[in-house]
Amino acid sequence: MDLPLLITMLATCVIVVLCVLLHYEGLRGLSRWVTTELLPPRWRITTLIFGLILLHSAEIWLFAFGYFLLENVTGYADFLHLGFGEGMVERSMSLFDHAYYSAVVYTTLGFGDIVPVGAVRLLTGTEAVTGLGMITWSASFVFLEMQRYWGRD
Repeated sequence: MDLPLLITMLATCVIVVLCVLLHYEGLRGLSRWVTTELLPPRWRITTLIFGLILLHSAEIWLFAFGYFLLENVTGYADFLHLGFGEGMVERSMSLFDHAYYSAVVYTTLGFGDIVPVGAVRLLTGTEAVTGLGMITWSASFVFLEMQRYWGRD
């Protein structure tokens, strides 16, 4: 097994574990917050939705930092960009480019304007599956909370 693949596999495992733990603890915290009597029921659901948006954004940034480190620290990640009129061109990405790419992958939009090359494809594919899992976990959580509080004010 080559070193870039091994480093990418290790980074992928660490990022996914951190993402799942962050999501779990975030949902626990949100659950405690929306069950307090400090907020009326209508505001509980609104707070929950905004909290989940922040939680998913943090997870997207976690993956973005992973891409950034793999590209800029280890040199084991390459990305091709859709260059208008030039086809696909290779160039290094800024942290915000990585955040954009991560958001596209996490939400499984898959625009295709940035394409991973090499071992980093493992992190990309795993992020898509992880994002899908985290989004459905959040949707289930919101459903249960809405059953509890919807229409009670």
